[in-house]
Amino acid sequence: MSTFVGFMNNILYKPYIVPLFLIAVGIYFTIRTKAVQIRMFGEMFRVVSEKPEDERGISSFGALMVSTASRVGTGNIIGVCTAIVLGGPGAIFWMWITAIFGGANAFIESTLAQIYKKKADDGTYYGGPSYYMQTGLGQRWLGVLFSILIIFTYAVGYNMLAAYNLQSTFATFSFYNEKTPAIIGIILAALFAAIIIGGAKRLTDVTGLLVPVMGVIYVAMSIVVLVMNAKNFGTMFNLIFSTAFDFQAIFGGFTGSVIMWGLKRGLYSNEAGMGSAPNAAAKADVSHPVKQGLVQTLSVFIDTLLICSATAFMCLSTVSVDPASFVVDGSADAAGYVQTCLHTVLGGFGPIFIAISMSLFAFTTLIGNYSYCEGCFAFILKRDMTKTEALIFRIIATILVFLGAISSAGLVWDTADMFQGLMVVTNIPTIVILGGVAVKSLQDYTDQKAAGKAPVFKANAVGVDDDKAECWK
Repeated sequence: MSTFVGFMNNILYKPYIVPLFLIAVGIYFTIRTKAVQIRMFGEMFRVVSEKPEDERGISSFGALMVSTASRVGTGNIIGVCTAIVLGGPGAIFWMWITAIFGGANAFIESTLAQIYKKKADDGTYYGGPSYYMQTGLGQRWLGVLFSILIIFTYAVGYNMLAAYNLQSTFATFSFYNEKTPAIIGIILAALFAAIIIGGAKRLTDVTGLLVPVMGVIYVAMSIVVLVMNAKNFGTMFNLIFSTAFDFQAIFGGFTGSVIMWGLKRGLYSNEAGMGSAPNAAAKADVSHPVKQGLVQTLSVFIDTLLICSATAFMCLSTVSVDPASFVVDGSADAAGYVQTCLHTVLGGFGPIFIAISMSLFAFTTLIGNYSYCEGCFAFILKRDMTKTEALIFRIIATILVFLGAISSAGLVWDTADMFQGLMVVTNIPTIVILGGVAVKSLQDYTDQKAAGKAPVFKANAVGVDDDKAECWK
């Protein structure tokens, strides 16, 4: 398994595949949308506060919290620190690049998910890349393939990795021994099972409460650490920018370079262009698809430019700690690095704060990730899962959480990288082909705003047949 995963990653993360897809297409859509992720930044905050038209529907904010729950997780701490330890401080700059240009990809894919969404019998909405592949492209087989990739990426790769990352943060405490991963895995799996059996409404309720609270607390603590390390600001930014453009090191071994680590961990963190967040975006009850495109772009910025930067600044402002010293047998002791940095500044409270943060981040990641999977099964089966089928899958998903906690670091990270890369090379070409519809929708939205109207979408206004966009006749 390890050999196969390594072989696939060597293909996917060569310079001309995943990185090219992410950055080149991000630049392309930034140009086509006239930098929508920047020029309409203020509009993102306005539309996120709108209420759904149907009281049974999920609001823009609710959809934002589900997607942010998946994005904001262990990758914001362990993923960032892994990139710094193995790629160098400059990896943070390339994370920012994935977020800025990835914001355009996120806008396109989430707008498309809204245009091609479906309406359930109970009045709620559902959809995602599988549906715009089936309806927009007319290629159901591709949608089935993508649904399978999502299930493997989130239920297997990402959820096992979240569980592993959580238990690894406790390794610095004196009580940690060979039995601790299993104990943490059992507790985490039990909590996870209790939530997912409650259904989608409980998912949005839980994430809607936890995500804003934990995000605010985490950023607030990072500000405290930055203030305490204010004298090191110059050194910190010099480290980031000087190593980001060390081209001799970069082109000497691209697949292990600062750029590649920044791109890989940036993608793992914000998921822009992967096609995951559109599954949450499609659930929102809005008057115009562009609104949810803007909201999901905001989610990318919250994840990478805010939360990931908070982690990076907390660690790199502690200049006395050398990240390179946390490379152990070719792997990163990311948990040890972040906890050492915070222990240097906050004493014994630092590792405790990281452990608590990781517990909350891992938990919301697990339930946010899971929320994407059942909808994918419904697409593959052309019907909702029966109660028995759903129960079996939930049990399997719970077992995988436990297995992740007791697995090895290298395999869970590499498996997650492989599956997320496969999602990118499936989704990105699709949104390039269909992207013109999203761009026309953006023009329709801005035209209505300029005319003083409250934007309302009609599919035929952007050249989409009513039978393909059944929710927008």
